[in-house]
This record gives sequence, structure tokens and C-alpha cells, in this order.
Amino acid sequence: MKITSSVTRNSMLAIALVCVLCVGTYARPEKPTGEVTVMEKRYKTWLKQHGKTYKSRDEWNMRFGIYQSNLKFIGFVNAQNLSYTLTDNEFADMTNFEFQTTYLGYKSHGRRRRPRNQQHSYKVGNDAVPFSIDWREKGAVTSIKNQDSCGSCWAFSAVGAVEGINQIKTGKLVSLSPQELVDCNFGFDNRGCRGGLMSKAYEFMMLNGGISSEEDYPYKGRQGICNPITARKIAASITGYVQIPERNETAMRSAVARQPISAAIDASAAELQLYSGGVFTGACGKRLNHGVVVVGYGEEEGVEHWIVKNSWGVGWGDEGYLKLQRGSSDERGVCGIAMDGSYPVKDF
Repeated sequence: MKITSSVTRNSMLAIALVCVLCVGTYARPEKPTGEVTVMEKRYKTWLKQHGKTYKSRDEWNMRFGIYQSNLKFIGFVNAQNLSYTLTDNEFADMTNFEFQTTYLGYKSHGRRRRPRNQQHSYKVGNDAVPFSIDWREKGAVTSIKNQDSCGSCWAFSAVGAVEGINQIKTGKLVSLSPQELVDCNFGFDNRGCRGGLMSKAYEFMMLNGGISSEEDYPYKGRQGICNPITARKIAASITGYVQIPERNETAMRSAVARQPISAAIDASAAELQLYSGGVFTGACGKRLNHGVVVVGYGEEEGVEHWIVKNSWGVGWGDEGYLKLQRGSSDERGVCGIAMDGSYPVKDF
């Protein structure tokens, strides 16, 4: 495994991204050569694999150009033999800007306001923190879900953390409803498919007495009208939630050792859009824009990492999961993961 310096790699990636960022001016290709014909065949196979269709030939050509640009970027990154790899997943026909505006929905503008209804404070556990933990192995994590083209990551993040503590306390793993939050937890901060905050989702659950199961209130991937009757069919409840101290991966590790937690990251990097597997050590920002669930931590080939459950389906990443480097020299954590972590509390 070869890890180049972040400065050098960032400069190289900036150059490689030029072709991706310029696809907005992509014109219809000239008469295909043999090489393009091979590429077209690959693209058609990819379209069939992901069930993609377009409204017109012009859109087909535009998406084909984006796909080719993304393939060049993928090849450039993978050739560096880093600790992670990229692939032409279902998002490979999207520009990075399109991807960001469609799938990122964490509202970071409200992050620094102290939660009004937080009834518990963070406490360091007395138990020794294990070297590694994976709550999937302990039966506290439901299957990977897919938010589709709805910026509801905040709802999936909150629900995932509640599913975890509910299983730990009751012994029952119940898949809960992000759609209830999208429909019913609608206000100034949480705006359904237009984004929201995990803290506000926790507060809604506390006021509502809990949250329904996904079976009772299934996900539709779009904003709907709240069904108050179904929303009162409580499948799990919480008594409060806790904000983990900012810029403190040690505190975050202590929390994850006890239960799955919600966290926000900056998922805008093109490398994350096309991430396939391995421990992500790439370039990413700190402008929080995506809610996830941290379900464990460990080490792989000498690189410490967080185990992150995402909501982009099993076709993204490592069957829906991301391994994100842990123990960064930047106290904010890689992609800002240590900047806004929280977890629900269930006292009964």
C-alpha cells in the first residue's frame, strides 16, 4: 500500500478533476473510433446493470461524456495504489456538482446552536474501550437503506442510531421509519428531502413518544403528507440525546464503543462519490453536508478507521459502507467526522 502526501495528492487530484468539472461544455462526440466503440460497449453494459434510461439521444451523449470523464478520474486515482479504490458505480454518469445537490442533505447552518432539548450530557465511560468494535456483528445494525434522490440523509442517520440503541436495550432489532421524519418532522431546520439535522429528528421522536417501524411507515423517497395515525404506532422510543464533544475523536471512540452514533461529514469529494472500498484517506473538506451512522471502528493494514453506514444503497462503497480514516492529525477528523457527533439515549 502506498500513501502519498496529502499536499501532493491534492494537487494531482485537482488536475485530474479538470476533465470532470468541464463536462458541462461537453459536445456530441465525433464519429466513433475503435476505442470509443469499446467504451460505448462498456457504457451500454453499465446502463443495463444500473437500469439507466434517458429521455433523449442528446442526454445519452451528455451522460456518456460525463461517464468517460469519471472513468479517467477513477483510473488516475486507482493507479496510485492508495489504501482505497474507486469504481464506476451508479453515480458515474453524474457530475460532482449534480451529485452534491441531489444526495447531500445535512443542514450544517444549525450545527453550532446548542440543542434546546438535550437532557443528557456527554460522560466518558468507566469501562475500558475495546481496540475495535463492529455493531453489525452484535446484531445492532439493520440492512443498508437507500435514500434515493432525496436529501434525507439526516433522517437515515438519526434512525440508524436509534435502531442501534433500541436493539442494545431491548434485544430486538427493528427497522425504523425515515419516511416518518421526512413527512412529519418538518419545520425551520428539517425540510424533508431538502435536508435537516439529526438533533431535530431526536427531538421530534421525544415529543412524539417515539417513531414507527419502516414496515408501518415505508420509505417513498419524496416528501409526503404526514400520517399522524401511523406516526403514533410507536416501534421504538428514546428519552434524550447527547452531543459528543467537538474535535475529539477519543470521545467519539468512547461513544461508539457503547452504541452506534450519528455523525455528519463532508461527502462532497468526487472520490467519495465513486468510492468502492478500502480505508478512505483521500482529500475531502470540512463543510458538513451529509448525515451517516458510525457503527464501529478498527484497523486495516495499519490504518485506523471508522466503520460508517451510509444511505446510498448497497451498490455504493463496500456494500453500502465506508471505512474512513481515524486518528487524523486534524482534530476535526477526516471529512470533518469529529465535528458533529451525537447519539440517542434510552433509559428504559
